[in-house]
Order: sequence, then C-alpha cells, then structure tokens
Amino acid sequence: MRNYVKEALILAVAIIALGVIIYSAAIAFRDKDRVVSVRGLAEMEVPANKVIWPISYAETGNDIPTLYKIVSEKNAVILKFLKDNGLADSEITASAPSVSDMEVDGGYSTNNKFRYSMSSIVTVATDKVDLVRKLVLKQAELIGRGIAINGNSYVDFEYTDLNKIKPKMIEEATRNARAAAQKFAKDSDSKLGKIRSAVQGQFSIDNRDQNTPYIKNVRVVTVVNFALED
Repeated sequence: MRNYVKEALILAVAIIALGVIIYSAAIAFRDKDRVVSVRGLAEMEVPANKVIWPISYAETGNDIPTLYKIVSEKNAVILKFLKDNGLADSEITASAPSVSDMEVDGGYSTNNKFRYSMSSIVTVATDKVDLVRKLVLKQAELIGRGIAINGNSYVDFEYTDLNKIKPKMIEEATRNARAAAQKFAKDSDSKLGKIRSAVQGQFSIDNRDQNTPYIKNVRVVTVVNFALED
C-alpha cells in the first residue's frame, strides 16, 4: 500500500513538473513570435571630395596632319591653363584625339567644306573640388583663345569616404528604429525587448539637388526586429 502511495505521489509530481515545462514552453513559443519590425532612417549631407572634369572640343578641316597639329597646340594651351591654376600633371590626362570622316559617315556634302572632324578630351581627376569649381567658371579664358569647348561636358562630383561615416549613420538609423519600436510597444501595452535581428540597407549617395552637385546626400535605411514583452 505504501508503495502505491509513494508511486502516486511521484507520478503526481512528475505530471505537475511536465505541466510547468509545457506551460513555460508555450509561453516562450508565444513570445517568440511577438516581434515588431521597424525601419530606421539616417541621412547626412557631405561635400564631394573628388571631381572628374572632362574638357572636350573638336576641330574640323580637310587635312588630318594639319588638324592634329592644331589639336596638339590647343591641348598644350589647356594643359598650361590647368597647371598655371594649381593642378598637377598627375591630375590631368590628355586622351588621344579621335577622327571622324564625314564623307564615310554620310555627313559630308558639297555644302560642307570640311571633310574631317577631330575631337580631343583633356580630363581632370582630382580631390581639389573647390579649385575645379572655380576653374569651370574660368574656362571662358580658353574660349577666348579659340578653343570651342563642348558645353555639354558633365562635371562629375563624387564622395568616396563612405566608410568613415558608415558607423555613425548605422548607429543613428538603429536609434531611430528603436524610437519607432518603443512608440509601437507603448501603443500596444507592451515592453520593448532585445533586438532579434537587423538588416542594414544599402547606402545611397545622390546630389542634394540639381544646382549643387558638389554637395551629396548620403542615405541609409535599416530594418530592425525587436522582441515585444508583457
């Protein structure tokens, strides 16, 4: 009789313990799915730290050697202009001129007295952004020296120090995500728990606006999943 009572007590305790374990597991499973997913935005304006400036022009004529001589002389004028204004040889590249035969290309006619067009591009690539901005405004001096610069040449301003500002921006984006999650938790009568997972979005670098391409807007959006607790 004593053995039966003892076994019954052991069985009862085991059942209670199992019930507690199952209950705890059920609560944990329920809470596991209680998460809030939020996005955190961080933006920063930074000045461009690199600029690429192609200076292009074209000459027309009927004799290729003569055209080549003219282009070489005008390239020398451009190079002197750039160096006299503070740019180094390592920041300037003169590409080989290209020739278009308008008779072959179908653009030559009796009304067009020139058969050949020779184009040349001198490219500036430097971190002297402010200097280049000033020289772009001064390039009219080259026009005054008979160099018909292509007005459609696009000055490309870039920002290359993204790694320097990444940690700060990710921290800000995460902080903004947490603020949004805390508001959600408060509205749902919950407490905000730990971060369950996070995904760093891609960084984008764009011109702040079309009038100031030398000022960049850096942007990143992170997605953070927070646990919610009672």
